[in-house]
Amino acid sequence: MTVERLDYIDLEILRALSNDARLSLRQLAAAIHRSPTPTFERLRRLEREGYIKKYVAVLDTMKLGGSLMVYCMVKLRAVSKEIAEEFESVVSGLDEVAECYNVSGSFDYLLKVYANSMTDYQQFLLNRLGTIKSVGSLASSFVMGEVKRELNTKI
Repeated sequence: MTVERLDYIDLEILRALSNDARLSLRQLAAAIHRSPTPTFERLRRLEREGYIKKYVAVLDTMKLGGSLMVYCMVKLRAVSKEIAEEFESVVSGLDEVAECYNVSGSFDYLLKVYANSMTDYQQFLLNRLGTIKSVGSLASSFVMGEVKRELNTKI
């Protein structure tokens, strides 16, 4: 299914939920100026058709001890389906990695990593990420401050 099949009401539902996934059905219906029954039917269709994958809580990592956010760019030694699958499998099991994207450009993967300190990040690189045989090179960018954080509001 393509986005063209979504009408403005569907988009309003998605916008409202991306802002607050804890809305009750009544609150969601009120937010989109509709009654609960048709809102419920649309919501279930959006879930069934995969527009809504899951409902999550956005955690404050600073309060949870992850005081250092790092974007780690990874270049593989070689690129093949087997090497990529192996890398993705290992990275998926690393607790420090919050997000992993296969990207184009100078690097093959972009990882969002949380660590408690620079020392912890160094240990993560040396003892965890650095032990993956397919990794060719790494580059790290450290987040100094968050300017804007929103879910996709341009739906």
